[in-house]
Amino acid sequence: MVEPGEARDGVRRTVREKPQQIADEIRRLIVQGDLTEGDSLGREPELVERFAVSRPSMREALRILEAEGLISVRRGALGGVVVHRPDERMTARTAALLLQARGVPLMDVHNARSMIEPVAVRLVAGSRARRSAAAELRRLSADQLEAIEDPEAFGRANARFHARLVELAGNQTLSIVAEMLSEVLARAVTAASRPDPTRDAEATRMRGLRSQARLAALVEAGDAAAAEKHWAEHMAVVGQVMISQHAKTVIDLMRHDY
Repeated sequence: MVEPGEARDGVRRTVREKPQQIADEIRRLIVQGDLTEGDSLGREPELVERFAVSRPSMREALRILEAEGLISVRRGALGGVVVHRPDERMTARTAALLLQARGVPLMDVHNARSMIEPVAVRLVAGSRARRSAAAELRRLSADQLEAIEDPEAFGRANARFHARLVELAGNQTLSIVAEMLSEVLARAVTAASRPDPTRDAEATRMRGLRSQARLAALVEAGDAAAAEKHWAEHMAVVGQVMISQHAKTVIDLMRHDY
């Protein structure tokens, strides 16, 4: 025989889990590709009827999915629930929030990227596609050169260089991790690029671009060992520049009006 308290607990679990069940079902459809970017799920009353649930349960399910970035709820006469496919930016934003919440030191984030990128460089330099990879790295460096006087644009262009560098290694898991780190470190690069009377920020950026040019040459030559060593040294110097800024933790960085 079920005790009253146990029955109530069972009811509470059912009520609490129903929105999550709906969210799980819709999330599965999105991840499997049955629903794609821009698709409409319909309006809330239609979804209530489709899933045979109460309006509060449906609203909570939609809130869960909206917080995950998988849908957006548009109000008004032409409104409805619109689907968004998961992408690297969504993952990166979530990771950045987690790093902030844990008060992770900025150098901890940089050190993680410093472990990943030299390995990626070795793989790229040792690949058959190294010449086309080197050409792409040069184009990405040229984008940074064009933005050399604009700290924010330079920070974004620099983040693209680092993210693509890892992507070229061909490992999707590494690419996703690198994209997470870039969401945070792009801000750090922007901070380091802003005018500072104690240093020449533009000269620092130019040194970084010369180092990127050296990397592209080593990759093109297929000298994997030298390319890996060069990039490990490059990342060590970048870390010294970054840690000299005011922000010491991820949350400090996000709070600064950069």
